[in-house]
Amino acid sequence: MIIIVKQEHTQKDLDHLIKWVQDQGLAVDVSKGANSTILGLIGDTSVIDIDLVRSLDIVENVRRIQEPFKCANRKFHPEDTIVDVGGVKFGGDNFQLIAGPCSVETEEQIIGVAQAVKAAGATVLRGGAFKPRTSPYSFQGLGGTGIELLLKAKQATGLPIVTEIMSVRHIDLFADVDLVQIGARNMQNFELLKEVGRMGKPVLLKRGLANTIEEWLMSAEYIMSEGAHDIILCERGIRTFETYTRNTLDLSAIPLLRELTHLPVVVDPSHAAGIARLVRPLSYAAVGVGADGLMIEVHNNPQKALCDGAQSIKPDEFADIVRNLDQMLPLVGKKKVGAQ
Repeated sequence: MIIIVKQEHTQKDLDHLIKWVQDQGLAVDVSKGANSTILGLIGDTSVIDIDLVRSLDIVENVRRIQEPFKCANRKFHPEDTIVDVGGVKFGGDNFQLIAGPCSVETEEQIIGVAQAVKAAGATVLRGGAFKPRTSPYSFQGLGGTGIELLLKAKQATGLPIVTEIMSVRHIDLFADVDLVQIGARNMQNFELLKEVGRMGKPVLLKRGLANTIEEWLMSAEYIMSEGAHDIILCERGIRTFETYTRNTLDLSAIPLLRELTHLPVVVDPSHAAGIARLVRPLSYAAVGVGADGLMIEVHNNPQKALCDGAQSIKPDEFADIVRNLDQMLPLVGKKKVGAQ
């Protein structure tokens, strides 16, 4: 349920209304926009008498929300949420580029790639320290050492960093990570979602391998219910019957999400296709349907990459893609802005 408050309300009246709702055993999410204030009621709203609330002088209207996701719902929060990642703004008319290797391998590799992608226009550095792999015999990442190397790359370039967390046991290692990633395989690891929500950090939430949009938003709801409202959704392709690509990139999800949620949405064309030559056209397509950014795997030597070399592009190709994006962004009302 949402309560739309009249513009001419006083703070005293608003506080009184919020306390009354909380006394009914409900949580209240307050969204103040340029033209209106909306109270999102979370919990068993059947205890609320809509006619009574609607009759209050401070109230303009009351509406029930049918969707199970509340905090992530655009009806709760009509204006776009702007997520600040180390001074880099995601959402609204901002467009950001997250780039880097699938896995952190060596200090020389991660710093070299970081310098190259920053020069090309990337605003956030990605790199896997912990890697979920299908085979237990594949490279699993450098773990805590990988995070240390990412922090050295951050120091060398000034780029905020994003890396994936796989277990609540690793939370302490993420103290200096700017953006905590929940990977596709952990999208419905609800205990992990709740613990990450308590970290107080921005979160990048990838869509699961075969999950619906509603399930994805409900996972965001788990994080937000613990107090973390700075969430970036990442569409990375879903599993279908198609075998020519690693996954099927669901471009239709982007404009749908713009209607359903206020959270920013980025696209990962690298994991979606699993084929390096498809990264370029899928990147352009993602911009065309309204994505708030891209997450692209870039490696200085993909043939020798320890993980996902087949889908990684080289720094010079990344730079060329960015140059073309600069021409596309004004057509969709976006602008590329670095750290503030």
